[in-house]
Amino acid sequence: MLIRIIGRLLFLSLLLGAALLVALWRGWLEVAPRFNPWAPLDVRETPNLLTPFKLWRLGDDRELCDLALVTSGLRFTRLADSIPHPGCPVENAVRIQGANVGLSSSFMATCPLAVSFALFERHGLQPAAQAVFGQPVTRVEHVGSFACRSIAGSQRPSQHSYANALDMVGFRLRDGQHISVLRDWPGQGDKARFLRLVQEAACYSFNVTLGPEYNAAHRDHFHVDMGMWRMCR
Repeated sequence: MLIRIIGRLLFLSLLLGAALLVALWRGWLEVAPRFNPWAPLDVRETPNLLTPFKLWRLGDDRELCDLALVTSGLRFTRLADSIPHPGCPVENAVRIQGANVGLSSSFMATCPLAVSFALFERHGLQPAAQAVFGQPVTRVEHVGSFACRSIAGSQRPSQHSYANALDMVGFRLRDGQHISVLRDWPGQGDKARFLRLVQEAACYSFNVTLGPEYNAAHRDHFHVDMGMWRMCR
């Protein structure tokens, strides 16, 4: 008897949840856009439980992607779909020249990666810098996003093969201080604490974040990507 009651309650919960989603999708029920899974993602809003779903939707919806990019603060150029290297197509991508933070160089990124970077910079990286140093990061140093290759030790294509990943190696603060993942991660001071906050923030903004403790190949950078699986190591 108890099992039947629980089963009915679960069924009713699923039914009500589905009805709520349909009502939001059809516009029959009005809620703040940040709480509506079908509303465009606004990078300026604090991320919540719906943010990963909204990011996922950007992969196949370029109009929705453009709406998110408008709120991102990124300086970017839309790129035509292309195959920069045989077997490594790049689709729904932009070239990021900068943001509220400077870059060591521009980089190519899929729309979900670009928007996730903007979320990371606004809601993760800069708050971490303010918390530890009382000043903003003015420059992110990276070693690229696109490389047509397999994951080391496997035959599976890396997310870099689709410009869906970025490797960050260091950061520069407004007063000129330089923070290096390779040099400062092993330390005990403010720079090491900052880097751990940065990695934690990246884990919220990207699907995959791999840092120096993942393996020797990542000792000098944070790898972030928007692949199918979630991993924070």
